Amino acid sequence: MSTIAAMLETYPKDLGGIDRDRLIECITACFECAQACTACADACLSEDSVAHLTKCIRTDLDCSDVCVSTGKVLSRHTAYDANLTRAVLAACEAVCRACADECESHASMHEHCRICAEACRRCENACRELAAVLG
Repeated sequence: MSTIAAMLETYPKDLGGIDRDRLIECITACFECAQACTACADACLSEDSVAHLTKCIRTDLDCSDVCVSTGKVLSRHTAYDANLTRAVLAACEAVCRACADECESHASMHEHCRICAEACRRCENACRELAAVLG
């Protein structure tokens, strides 16, 4: 059992009708995407020609920040606000889509961009799927 799942299991109150599996999947995807984006930005900075990667680096860092924030928001359940959660998920989905699009444009030349794009797509989909089932 993952730490994320274990922490949800120990939450002392009822989580309501939220789909725990999708919640766990989304939190996991957010934190994995944040790590991939941070590592991709760093790898881009190590490339011989960095100038053409400026937008990719910026998008990676923005995506990482939003994913970390989303993962944190999704990890808190006391005084839950579904409207706020939907807004955070929508923002995360949008930034992941933008970052995946940008990284995909460099994926044929940079393997780290391909891997990052895949993580972004997973997170984008996980946010969309969780938002669709929120009560």
